[in-house]
Order: sequence, then structure tokens, then C-alpha cells
Amino acid sequence: MSQDKYDFGMIGLGTMGRNLLLNMADHGVAGAGFDKDASKGALLEQEGKAGRVKGFSDVKDFTASLNNPKAIMMLVPAGKIVDDVIEELLPFLDKGDILIDGGNSHFTDTNRRVEYLEAKGFHFFGMGVSGGEEGARKGPSMMPGGDKEAYNVMKPILESIAAKVNGEPCVTYIGPGASGHFVKMVHNGIEYGLMQLIAETYELLRNGLKLNDEEIHDVFQKWNEGRLKSFLIEITRDIFTYKAEGTDHLLVNDIKDEARAKGTGKWTSQSSMDLEIPIPVIDSSVAMRDLSKYKALRVQASELYKNAGSDLTVDKEAFLVSLEEAFYFTTIITYAQGMHMLSKASKDYGYDLHLNEIAKIWRGGCIIRSTFLENIYNAYGNNKDLEHLLLDADVKDLVLGSIQGIRTVLAEALKAGIAVPAYSACLGYFDNFRTASMPSNLTQAQRDYFGAHTYELIGKTGTFHTQWMPK
Repeated sequence: MSQDKYDFGMIGLGTMGRNLLLNMADHGVAGAGFDKDASKGALLEQEGKAGRVKGFSDVKDFTASLNNPKAIMMLVPAGKIVDDVIEELLPFLDKGDILIDGGNSHFTDTNRRVEYLEAKGFHFFGMGVSGGEEGARKGPSMMPGGDKEAYNVMKPILESIAAKVNGEPCVTYIGPGASGHFVKMVHNGIEYGLMQLIAETYELLRNGLKLNDEEIHDVFQKWNEGRLKSFLIEITRDIFTYKAEGTDHLLVNDIKDEARAKGTGKWTSQSSMDLEIPIPVIDSSVAMRDLSKYKALRVQASELYKNAGSDLTVDKEAFLVSLEEAFYFTTIITYAQGMHMLSKASKDYGYDLHLNEIAKIWRGGCIIRSTFLENIYNAYGNNKDLEHLLLDADVKDLVLGSIQGIRTVLAEALKAGIAVPAYSACLGYFDNFRTASMPSNLTQAQRDYFGAHTYELIGKTGTFHTQWMPK
């Protein structure tokens, strides 16, 4: 390799792109970065003095600096910007070069780009990257899907920079087409669900049990030392210690209660409906982020309905035991819904997903890493054809061991008027899932009554219609 040539190119030198290049440099990979903002290239070189990295603000110079075949990752916002970057790159690429979309692109866009770039003779794959800025720098979880030949070329580099669990890298080939971005989308949907459940737990601790900030911290700290250990519980614990410089109170109490989103949770909900897979905890989480944005309306309603609730009257210590059980139960249900969606997509979209491998690479580096992922890994490892996580015998025991907690917490929260929609969605899903005979027969009768949509009969083949009332 000549002194002015680089092994890998990165387009987009924000925090994620820059940190991934620095991570690669730590593992001996010489990296070139491109960003139209020259100051970001300068920052890359400043932070990467120990390795071989170079910043560029001219795309021609950037592409000329790469060894052949060129391997370039894009880390730019999803949507039209990705297409614009591809079009800007194409004049400087040769057939056989590798393009990687490492952003949170919608999987349908990735499908289109796969066909477009393959027809031009380029290798392309979409890769979900999870772990935030720290993960990018120290070891993310990565979900590459698409061109397997291109992945195999990149595999040594990706495995070197990935997070490691028990010495195993948290990256694996996901499957064909847009499977990598689809799996990352569902990962983010699960993330939405877990974050909403933590927020509702916070509400129960703060406005239900009237715990102060230090006591809330202690609850999350204790949980993170047991079976609920996870990245999201860990950072929640840390948030309840942080005070801005010069203040005497927690920063979290100054933050406005309007949650934002970049769209991946919404995409998960939309895609689940296309697949006819119920994921109510994720749907509820997306809805609550949307509701949080209507602050002015909520303030008006809080005055209008100020006497609609009551105090939570429970034994604090006993309730905390039930709450730990309830959160564990909802954790299981949230992952179960996400894994069921992956199972269905694997069949419908021809992804041939290995769910045990997906659980395996989620155990480290990513935002939804948790102790429970080891249970998921084992469940699908023992039975690769497992259709639903709740049908695993070991998971069944975990559910039955925590079911009373969710019933206790929900009953008390509903009586007190404390909103716990994600908790409710989890239990409602489970109680219907375990029901051999749902009341949907009545729904079918109603549909046939008003729209002649027909119905099926138990023990008979074919479809039927009834004239429910005489004309």
C-alpha cells in the first residue's frame, strides 16, 4: 500500500462516522473520511493522530485516495440525501467497488438501491449500526445485509471493530436484500418499547410512590445489578446522578417532556401492519412520543381533569418487588413481539434470518443489549424453527414467575389514574396470545352483518354468509 492510499472510506464525519473511522484506525485500518464541512475532516485528523486517517472535503480527491476495489460507507441521514450521495459518487467509482449504507435507511429504499447499483456493476449492502457514539468508537453491534460477496470482503474489518461478547464479534451476515436494515429497524422498534416502559416505570416511582430522585436512582441501580441488567437501565441510573455544572439539582428535571423521534419506530409499526404481526407495545410507544408533543393541550387538560385520578395507596416495598417483576415481564413481551416480527419477515421476504445469531450480536455494543438476550439466544439456538419466543419452555417459566407482578402493578396504576399504556399493551397482548378462543368470532359476525364479508365455521370448509335480519 502506498503511503497516500487508504483502505476504507467514510462519507459523513459526524460523531458516528468519525468514531467508526477512529475505531478502524485503532485496529490498523487506514481510513479516509469525506465531509463537505472541512472542519470535520480536520477534527478527524486531530483525534486520529495515533492511526492513519485523513479528512477530505473534495469527493474526487477522497475517492482517488482509496485502494482498489474501493470500499466506502455512507453515514448520512436517511432518505433523499443517501440517493444524492450515491449519485455524486458514481462518476468516481469503478465496477466492483463496494458501497455500504450504514445509516438508518428505510428497508424499502435499500431494496431499490440494491437493484439500482447491482445493475451498474457495483457491490452494495445496507448495514444497521447500533451503539451510539460510544459504540462506534469502542465497538458497535452491526447488522449487514445484502451483497454477501461484498460483506465477505469487509468481514475482517467489521469483525475487528465490532463489540465482543465472550470473545465473539457482534456482527454477522444477516441475509439478502434489505434484511440488514430491516433487522435494525425492528431493533429500534424494540428500543422504543423498552424506553417507553422505563418512562412509565419512572412515572410510577415519581408520581405513584412519591420517591425522590436519589431513591429512584437506587431502584435503577439495584435493578441493573440483577436480571434486569441492560444498557438502557444502566444509562437511566446514570441520568439520576447528573447535575449540570453550577446547579444543585438533576438536569433531567429541567428537560421538557416532549419526546422526539427519527422515524424508525413509526416504520416498525407500519411494517408490522403490512406483515399482519401485532406489536402493540411498540405501537403504544410511538403513540406516546406523538402525544408528548401536544404539551399545550396536555396542560389545558391537566386543569380540566385535575380530580380524575387518586393516590397510589400501596405498601412501598411490596410494590417495588411487584414492579421489578412487572418490568421483567414487559421486557420479555417486548423482545418477543420484535422477534415474532423478524420471524414473519424472514418467511415473507425470503430473508432466511437466523434469529439466534441476531440475538447473539445484540448482546454487546447495541442500545438494546441486556441480560435477557442470552435467554433469547439460547431459545432460538435450541430450536431454530421456534415460531414465537413465548413458546420456549424456559421463557415460559420466566413469564409465569413474573406474571403476578404485572397484574398487581397494572391494577394499582389504573385505580390511581397513572398512565401505563405500554405496560397495559404487554399484558393485553399476552392474555390474548394465551387464549385458545378469542372473541373475534363476534367481529366476523359483525363484518358479515354490515358488509357481507363472510365468515368461516368451526369444523367446516369454505366461507359462509348469513342474512342476519329479514329484508
